Amino acid sequence: MTKCYIGLRMSSRFFRCKNTRATSSNGGLGVHSIKEMKSLDSIATDFFHAFYRKEWIGGKEAYIGNLSIAEAYEVQNLVAQKRIELGESIAGFKVGCTSRAIREQLGFNEPINAKLFRPHIFQGDVTVDCRDYLNCAIEPEMVLKIGKDLKGKNPSDDKLIDSIDYVSPGIEIHNFKFWNTPPTIQELICSGGIHAALVMGSARVNPIDLQFSKEMFCVYKDGIRVTSAPASEIMGGPLQSLRWLVKFLTEKGLSLKKNSLVIPGSPVELVNVDQDTELTVVIENVGSVTAFFGRQIRVNGST
Repeated sequence: MTKCYIGLRMSSRFFRCKNTRATSSNGGLGVHSIKEMKSLDSIATDFFHAFYRKEWIGGKEAYIGNLSIAEAYEVQNLVAQKRIELGESIAGFKVGCTSRAIREQLGFNEPINAKLFRPHIFQGDVTVDCRDYLNCAIEPEMVLKIGKDLKGKNPSDDKLIDSIDYVSPGIEIHNFKFWNTPPTIQELICSGGIHAALVMGSARVNPIDLQFSKEMFCVYKDGIRVTSAPASEIMGGPLQSLRWLVKFLTEKGLSLKKNSLVIPGSPVELVNVDQDTELTVVIENVGSVTAFFGRQIRVNGST
């Protein structure tokens, strides 16, 4: 396996926003006054900080769970804008909470979507430094490369397949951490689906050659299979997940743009990954991709 090293690096333009809290008239923390005084942009700054610094500066109040779903997506959009201002770019979308295994693991019962960002997308077999991620975990993914703009509230399977340029195997890397207890769907949305990075395999398969239902997803740690499930566990199939995303965007007056990458979700649970682990995802009729979760030698010589 040819290895290249990847990792999350902090931009010098990053700044830490002052953490402002509101108090109730009796001197305690008032949840509703916090929400009123803590703007969506301020909440977005908390999540922006958490992504890069792996710490939470937003306090432990329940205001995240008091956000509406629309407000949570607005926070996600504000975080995305801050990341774009740092020089990152949107590469596409992920759809999360698409399978029974994930929903039972996280305690949620509806899908969400979030954005994928460059430079956090890597090609081929790589070495990943676990220290760059918080409670590092992965999901196996089909990576869909979109070949033409997509819009509509109920596009047919044929239209969806025709829009896909190719399909690759992928490993989605997560910061598997919820900062507030209990976890809420609002926090999952604000955090961008706890997405951290994506590793794409080199295989490029014509979507016409796939059923998008029976393909088996398998995850191996050091050559030992730890979990597996068919593509049908993803909302009945990855095309249904893609259809949900296109409908979501269409209802916002948007479209899924040509050259976007889409990961439609995992049929299995999140798999925690320890240091010094070789992890391989194999998707039937699509191919495989391997990431070695090792320890990168830092520039200063420390390990």
